[in-house]
Amino acid sequence: MKAIFDIGNTTFKCGLFSGTEMINFFRESTLEEILTQLAPYEDEITSGIVASVRKLSTTQRALLNNRPFSILWFNVRTPLPMANAHDFPDSLGVDRLAAVVEAVNASSDRPLLVIDVGTAVTYEFISADGTYLGGNISPGIQLRFKALNDYTSALPLIGKDGPRMEIGIDTDTAIRNGVLLGIEHEIMGYIREMMKKDPRILVFLTGGDSISFDDKLKKCIFADKFLVLRGLNRILDYNNDK
Repeated sequence: MKAIFDIGNTTFKCGLFSGTEMINFFRESTLEEILTQLAPYEDEITSGIVASVRKLSTTQRALLNNRPFSILWFNVRTPLPMANAHDFPDSLGVDRLAAVVEAVNASSDRPLLVIDVGTAVTYEFISADGTYLGGNISPGIQLRFKALNDYTSALPLIGKDGPRMEIGIDTDTAIRNGVLLGIEHEIMGYIREMMKKDPRILVFLTGGDSISFDDKLKKCIFADKFLVLRGLNRILDYNNDK
């Protein structure tokens, strides 16, 4: 069994894998809570991988290094089971790379667009021969709500849950419609532009926030909220085999 840690900007996630199958999943707000959930399984775990987009404290790193199984700390210099068009900078998010690895493995001979809707929305572009070309980053849903509140004097902080219609009838619905429709149109715009360049494109959608799509686009979209964890598991297997 393997422990796959995906540490994001706001949450700690861990998947337990047997081979390529995820058999359990934990999502918590602290590392200590994740490790408490993991404790009953530790005797069965043989290796693990940690991917973190945040800077971990010395204490947190020690907690992970002191597990009773070997840990691979994933970074941009970790060997990957895919080709890339350039050297990755240290600033490139490891979660982005992991999602790309899994998407490339799940398809072949078609260009890919990998979209992760979380704290930020990331867009990754992969050529038909499986080469990672790079990507873009945009503010996520909660960041957009928070920015409207933080950088104005009168707009309230609201969330995505609540009344929603095509045109807002008050400040709350205007903000909610603007943020949610804005991000949906942004994502659909990327997909349409990529489809114009190559109609064979496949889109992999992951992340914690759901998006509504035009029915015409759904046929090219594969949704998998565990894409990053699956990619990290594949990277761990690749390095264990080496």
